[in-house]
Amino acid sequence: MNVERILHHFPLDPASRQARLALGEKRLAFTETVVRYWERPETLTALNPSGFTPVLVEGDLVLCEASAILGYLEEVHAEPPLMPQTPADRAETRRLINWFDRKFAFEAGDLLLHEKMEKRLHRLGAPDLANLRQGREGLRAHLAYIETLLAERDWLAGRRLTLADLAAAAHLSVIDYLGDVPWAAFPGAKTWYMKLKSRPSFRPLLADRWPGIPPARHYDDLDF
Repeated sequence: MNVERILHHFPLDPASRQARLALGEKRLAFTETVVRYWERPETLTALNPSGFTPVLVEGDLVLCEASAILGYLEEVHAEPPLMPQTPADRAETRRLINWFDRKFAFEAGDLLLHEKMEKRLHRLGAPDLANLRQGREGLRAHLAYIETLLAERDWLAGRRLTLADLAAAAHLSVIDYLGDVPWAAFPGAKTWYMKLKSRPSFRPLLADRWPGIPPARHYDDLDF
């Protein structure tokens, strides 16, 4: 039985991108509804009182926020699996998802996205150079950590692609859209990201464009 599936999202939102990547990896068809979440539209707040994206509507079920959506997809649409088999590996995957959603976002992503994207959307003026510098320093530290993980693993959490890779790629891809990822200095992270960019689930993200915020020239280049 085919179930209507609608994803309410903002294209340059890392959390929304996690949901889109997971749906793509699960090969689940869905309709997209792009939402200007900062305007707090009633259609969004009626689904999710927090006013945040993403929201997935599957039949009569409404799922709010990326963690709930990804957990649901993994439980209900088990193939292909995006969590490892062993409890220890699943714990490591969850640790890394939390790392990127909290630590990476706090130390790098949120600073860069606020200064280079949100200020444009909210018309809050020019970027703060000190915040940009802090965000870029944090980004380099996290890329170095990714290099450390990949020196011993094929993917971030182990031998196979997991939700941890999707979480990291979702956060980095928005920063890459803005042109702030120093890939040349981190060849291991770059190779890992190139593998992700080449996956079918990533193609819709590479087609994203937002008025007034053009992507970096290399953004949709698979051999950047």
